[in-house]
Amino acid sequence: MRTRTLKQSILLAFTGIIVLLGASVLWLGFYVIKKDLFERAQSRVVRSLDSARTFYQEEINRIGESLEIADLNVDSESLKEQLRLDYFYRVSLEEARRSSSEIVRATAGKMIPLGGTRIIGQGELAGMNEAIQKRAHIKIADTPKARHSAVAVLETAMAKEFALPIDGSDGNVCEIAYGGRIVNQDYLLVDRIRKLVFGDELYKDKPVGTVTIFQEDVRISTNVLNEQNERAIGTQVSAEVYDAVVEKGKRWLDRAFVVTHWYKTAYEPIYNIDGKIIGILYVGILEGPYNAMAARILLGFIAVILLASLLAFVLSIVLTEAIFKPITQLLGATQKMAGGELELEVPANASIVELNQLAESFNNMTFRLKERESSLRLSNEKLADLNKSYLDLLGFVAHELKGLLSSAVINAYSLRDGFLGMINFKQKKAVDSICRNLDYLDATVKKFLNLSRIERGNLEINITEFAIGKEVFDNAVQTFTKLLNQKQMKVKNQIDLELKVKADVDLMQIVANNLVNNAIKYGRAGSEICISAKDKGGFVSIGVYNESTPIPDEMIGQLFKKFSRLDTPEKKLVKGTGLGLYITKQIVEAHGGNIRVEAKENGNLFIFTIHKE
Repeated sequence: MRTRTLKQSILLAFTGIIVLLGASVLWLGFYVIKKDLFERAQSRVVRSLDSARTFYQEEINRIGESLEIADLNVDSESLKEQLRLDYFYRVSLEEARRSSSEIVRATAGKMIPLGGTRIIGQGELAGMNEAIQKRAHIKIADTPKARHSAVAVLETAMAKEFALPIDGSDGNVCEIAYGGRIVNQDYLLVDRIRKLVFGDELYKDKPVGTVTIFQEDVRISTNVLNEQNERAIGTQVSAEVYDAVVEKGKRWLDRAFVVTHWYKTAYEPIYNIDGKIIGILYVGILEGPYNAMAARILLGFIAVILLASLLAFVLSIVLTEAIFKPITQLLGATQKMAGGELELEVPANASIVELNQLAESFNNMTFRLKERESSLRLSNEKLADLNKSYLDLLGFVAHELKGLLSSAVINAYSLRDGFLGMINFKQKKAVDSICRNLDYLDATVKKFLNLSRIERGNLEINITEFAIGKEVFDNAVQTFTKLLNQKQMKVKNQIDLELKVKADVDLMQIVANNLVNNAIKYGRAGSEICISAKDKGGFVSIGVYNESTPIPDEMIGQLFKKFSRLDTPEKKLVKGTGLGLYITKQIVEAHGGNIRVEAKENGNLFIFTIHKE
């Protein structure tokens, strides 16, 4: 890890904060600007779509109004020219009911004027003049992201049409007059809509707004220009827009790449009079003007941020210098203190109040440390003397008691067993009690002797190879045969006779004696103790299980502490020093192993590990 000076770190931290805050503010400003501008653009394009739809519908209504006020008895060609219609027909009521125009059929059925948009089939187009057929004939261009079309040429046409019932001399409807304008390549229509909705607004000599009418997914009338600067007739809408608008009948509002530029766009379905979707009405607004406006605002924003950052950086240098000098003095003083020099005093004359308080606190600390060092030196000397006295006393008392107890135990057992003469029943009962207490005292003295060795650090380990089951645990079981018989308990030693370990055999005997003794003392009368071993490759795991009350999880941590005994009914009935498991743990860990206890359903399993090699 690279290290830096305090001055470098402070400057780097200030710089990092300035950069982070500047970047955050810049990003926030950019986000707000873009969000505000482009939300406004999207709202505008939605309003523009509404206006375009209204204008388109008004175009249909104007055809109807023109038919209603016109003299329909004049020559049809003259009428078409007068009303600027691409086609005009008068048919009988019976012919109207069989007409290919759903608008005419609906008018004949309801006997009311109706207008709308419809698709003119190829057969009907064949009966119209050549100019209309030419306008309807549009080659479909291969367009990226559009759905695949099996048709190469558009042979049908979209028309704005209005049908009008005509009354006969008897006052009943006898004919239907209808006429319309072909939308295909009707550039006057889309240009008028654009001018009405967007005016003459330009961006880099390019109209800001565009309008398109699609038949199905093909552009049939548009003021969107292609790369050749021609109207992009025959190009297709993307498959995503087609699916949303034509297939699902929904509006589609989003930014889109339209032929050559990015636009904020809005698409909505065009329905025929039967409610079937036959096309799409589109309006779009160039993103370029909004991007340019956002860039200008953002540049001004960046200039303000850079100026503020520069000012903040200069101030950070000034502040760093004010902090750095007194801290350097403190640093030098702490280094001297680390070397053991406590006769120190740091000047408290900085321009920052907190740094002066820090210097004063440091000076006070050095004074207190000198006092505490002196006090601790005296205390440590006293503790060392006390600890030496404790260890000497522990070893001396245990050693002296061991010699005295050996003689007392021999004499007590000789008296009890009649070697010194016959004694009566009451005397034998009293001597039995004495023998039991002497046995307990003897075990306690041995534990204190082992504790003395551990506390002094004199636990010498002499490694030899031996069969732990036969040479250690069998001996432990033999040692406590009398206690086993008294509680009518049995021991099952399942350790393989050939399983050998490398350890101090005498210390392992202490471990085995402690675990077997505990298993007998705290096990249920008449139960069985199970001793097992598992060969784990480089080490051996040995377990001693007895049937007894499972030890609660919250008490397990106390088991291996010095002079610690669990507060349970079973433990209160059995005498103990709280040293056996502590000594066992120290011996096992001195051999590089570990010991733990697992509470089972009906007992407890003590497990320790020892190296095999």
